[in-house]
Amino acid sequence: MSHDTIFDALGDPTRRRIFGMIRQEPTGVGTIAGRLPVTQPAVSQHLRVLREAGLVSVEKRGRRRIYHVRPEGFEPLRAYVAAFWDGALEAFGSSFVKEEGT
Repeated sequence: MSHDTIFDALGDPTRRRIFGMIRQEPTGVGTIAGRLPVTQPAVSQHLRVLREAGLVSVEKRGRRRIYHVRPEGFEPLRAYVAAFWDGALEAFGSSFVKEEGT
């Protein structure tokens, strides 16, 4: 997955709320739908987007499906942000070295 896919998946406020619920505790579609003003089919579609983005996984327990957060799914986003941070640190280090050498 790419960082763009993750941004797209979490760009929707309802998906962010759903993801937040799963982050607190692995849970099923019915529980999520009961806590939001969204239909169960809509929750299922949001979960599909999160699953396809690699952010959640699903575990079958009998007839229920329990969704879990996949921390490794954030690796592309983590790498994307780290690239900015690394660049900022390099720029800071370069300016510090220049000031000491002056």
